[in-house]
Amino acid sequence: MTAMNDEMNRTAEALVAAGKGILAADESDPTIKKRFDTVAVESTEENRRTYREMLFTTPGLENFISGVILFDETIRQRSADGVPLAEVLAARGIIPGIKVDKGAKPLALADGEKVTEGLDGLRSRLAEYRRLGAGFAKWRAVYSIGAGRPSRDCVRVNAHALGRYAALCQEAGLVPIVEPEVLMDGTHSIGDAAAATARVLAAVYDELFAQRVDLRGTLLKPNMVLSGYSASEQAGAAEAAEATLDVMYRHVPAAVPGIVFLSGGQSDEDATVHLNAMNALGPHPWQLSFSFGRALQGPALHTWSGAEQNRTAAQQALHHRAALNSAARSGSYSPAMERASAAL
Repeated sequence: MTAMNDEMNRTAEALVAAGKGILAADESDPTIKKRFDTVAVESTEENRRTYREMLFTTPGLENFISGVILFDETIRQRSADGVPLAEVLAARGIIPGIKVDKGAKPLALADGEKVTEGLDGLRSRLAEYRRLGAGFAKWRAVYSIGAGRPSRDCVRVNAHALGRYAALCQEAGLVPIVEPEVLMDGTHSIGDAAAATARVLAAVYDELFAQRVDLRGTLLKPNMVLSGYSASEQAGAAEAAEATLDVMYRHVPAAVPGIVFLSGGQSDEDATVHLNAMNALGPHPWQLSFSFGRALQGPALHTWSGAEQNRTAAQQALHHRAALNSAARSGSYSPAMERASAAL
């Protein structure tokens, strides 16, 4: 293993350290606007900076959060005291990361399917992000279920893009988080979700191998295998945990240090319950962790609502949510903890 590979392996392992997970704060401008609209806050650059600085400076957050995924705007911003936000995180032992894809766009001649763009110029952007303090990166591909989807073409082209992205990240010394998200929207069964996720992961790891990516310096950020959110029959947490783990065991190599699950539109509590159920069935070849966005930020955002006087209470809400997911890392979470005091 080269010195750079060794460094990336250490970073990947630090990101999935026991009891810790990743805060996804990489919402695009349209997405953060939608979130702010729910609390009647205007999505200005200053409001976005204030909100994210509030999250990043939560007392004790470093006990539960190992890394934060940033948006391009955020990694260039400074705190109210003039310190780059990436340095604010690093000073607390939290590794800054960066979203580098340019979003999922319609896949040509494939109705209803998408391919993620952003490979053009990626090499130079990665070098700049490393200079700005990033230790890892993230690229998201999305796949829908139903009516022949995901198609073989959609699976293939997104796997190829994920492979190219991951190879470029490692060339730059950044740990790539590989995020193939099979969307759980729809009426599909949990069996359909498992089959689609299995096809996607098989293609992704074939491509990572073909492009010489060192899996020891990567993390996987997949969906959990669930019943479609609109399905008439909903699998329970135990069934979902077993279905998800079955797919992971069949398709994720043990060389991968950790799997950091996305919440994918689940409620805050459901995401924690499902993560806990999987860890309760451990140990596993990889660390099973989390990389949640809205499922971590939701209570904090609604508590804050743009008001400085709500800052401490909002930080308490984030701290509490992060602590609950930390407990789920060891399978020790219980719903009773939801009602416990969130005081810092």
